[in-house]
Amino acid sequence: MGTLGKNITFGLSPCPNDTFAFYALVHGIVGREFGVNAEFMDVQALNEAVLAGRLEMSKISYHLLGYVQDDYFLLESGSALGWGCGPLLVARDHMPLEDLNVCRIAIPGIYTTAALLFRLYCPGATQFVPMLFSDIPMAVVQGKADAGVIIHETRFVYERMNLVCLKDLGKWWEEETGHPIPLGGIVVKRNFGTKRAQQLEEAVAASVDYAYSHKDEVMAFVKRHAQETEDEVIQEHIKLYVNSFTKKLGKQGLAAVEHLLQVGRAKGILPAKKGDYPPLTAWQRH
Repeated sequence: MGTLGKNITFGLSPCPNDTFAFYALVHGIVGREFGVNAEFMDVQALNEAVLAGRLEMSKISYHLLGYVQDDYFLLESGSALGWGCGPLLVARDHMPLEDLNVCRIAIPGIYTTAALLFRLYCPGATQFVPMLFSDIPMAVVQGKADAGVIIHETRFVYERMNLVCLKDLGKWWEEETGHPIPLGGIVVKRNFGTKRAQQLEEAVAASVDYAYSHKDEVMAFVKRHAQETEDEVIQEHIKLYVNSFTKKLGKQGLAAVEHLLQVGRAKGILPAKKGDYPPLTAWQRH
């Protein structure tokens, strides 16, 4: 049971990487001692719920971690982080970088890592149009936005809509920093305490293991929630976003997260403060 004598509220997205990785946790197959009430939301809705403190445990964008680090631990398991898995900047036609400064840019939420990466890549842009991630490609096709930053399943289908990729923002990040791209991770409220946070982290890692050893069972659940239901798209999505970093961030993964936060603060996109920041995870010490 949760620290308040009730089930833990766990926010996750309906995207295949989350429903695959967290199937066993959501269904009480692992972490039975906690009890979990799953709440499915779009990534930006999850970010807003955590920013308001409404979820005890949740998947969030790493962009948002820069706003909630004082109140939430980051778990070392459950992340979407890796190489070659970043968001893509797409448009109807190719255009020079400087044109983006006066364009309407569709983004999948103000606090998404996709939005942060775009702002780092194109700091002169100011006209952002937040919308549900799955609506972005069509918004660009229809001219409701001049360009868009796409994530999740839309990354695999934009070419069918005759859109072109202006920039692979994940690849740009990797080349600029030498780090893998940290997209999203699992956080839990600090008032749960370090021991409980570590237990939850172990349960999430066990859930990832269960998914890989029971794929047929898990995939039926994944397909019920997916925006794109084609087997090939779902499999590519899971392959790209569920990897060794999902099981455990390790030193390389944590270094990537810390660097993203440092850069965001240095550029004035993320809030900065005087003094030390609290440890990211329940395992770290000042």
